[in-house]
Amino acid sequence: MNTSNNQGAYASAPTKTITAGGNTYAYRELGPTGGIPVVFLVHLTANLDNWDPRIVDAIAQNRHVVTFDNVGVGASTGKVPDTIEAMAADAYTFITALGFDTIDLFTFSMGGFIAQDLILEHPHLVRKLVLTGTGPRGGKDIDKVARTTYFDILRATLVRADPKEFLFFNRNPAGKTAAKAFIRRLNERSTDRDTAVKISVLRTQLAAIKKYGRSAPSDLSRITAATLIANGDNDRMVPTPLSQDLHRRIAGSELIIYPDSGHGGIFQHHDRFAHVAVEFLGH
Repeated sequence: MNTSNNQGAYASAPTKTITAGGNTYAYRELGPTGGIPVVFLVHLTANLDNWDPRIVDAIAQNRHVVTFDNVGVGASTGKVPDTIEAMAADAYTFITALGFDTIDLFTFSMGGFIAQDLILEHPHLVRKLVLTGTGPRGGKDIDKVARTTYFDILRATLVRADPKEFLFFNRNPAGKTAAKAFIRRLNERSTDRDTAVKISVLRTQLAAIKKYGRSAPSDLSRITAATLIANGDNDRMVPTPLSQDLHRRIAGSELIIYPDSGHGGIFQHHDRFAHVAVEFLGH
């Protein structure tokens, strides 16, 4: 049941804070409150401003959406952990501090790594799970994310572009057009923007991802939440076959692979994907 109607565009949602576990978390929420919330777990070196407002706004039409900076990221305090398991523990601290005991999770890239550890540690917390641009613990070539990231940061620097244009999108006409449009959408918020993510956060998160990629696989057959998996057909960061691997290992999961797109396939095809995500998450 909706207790209030606080709907509004993500670009203007106020930034709030809550203190738990000795750290202060920055977060934003929008959409009708009450019911099961959809909590978003974001990608490497990302803060509150890195979510595509077209996807967030679509889901927030009918659902209470919460995005947040995990410990040490953006405007949140504390030190960024160097393991994905610890990031999952910090996310759990935030989620329970808001009083939630059942949630749906929407995740992208590193957020999907965190989600898997979170749900395996707290199996009754998550009702529905969206895993995009991500892969399993121990997945082939996840430990090479750092190499790809630094290479694309360099390529972007040389042409004064946002690294996400290279990391998330193909360098063909369709990809380049989608990349520019995505960056424009991320910049629609003109006031109360989040604190920039430090280079030290990038290094620590990349170290955590390398450990995750070189770890023994998790038993994903234990995931019983309804699961939607999506990616582009040419993901260079978290290779597309790993999305197919997740699909095989999570019983009853749905898989969508978008054509002619990379790591940010859900952003390139945001209009189609937002509709699918809304239908999957329901009310």
